[in-house]
Amino acid sequence: MSNLSNIKLEIEKYVKDSNFTALQIVEKLEKHYFNKKVNANLKLYKKGKKKVSEITKDLKISPRKFYAILEQKNIQHTKYNK
Repeated sequence: MSNLSNIKLEIEKYVKDSNFTALQIVEKLEKHYFNKKVNANLKLYKKGKKKVSEITKDLKISPRKFYAILEQKNIQHTKYNK
């Protein structure tokens, strides 16, 4: 529990020093760590070591959103037609 209180204190210090609210800081941290996890999974996807279904389960996103991320980062993938 002490680690969580340390994090809270650091966020409160940062709120005092910056123009952001605590919620904005937490959202930015969430985006940062999500992108970090996405990039790690994309490296495995490029090497063929991880499938789309495994990645979407890890990231808790839909396959459609994952394919949108692939297109955004200009990574080649197979497009399936329904």
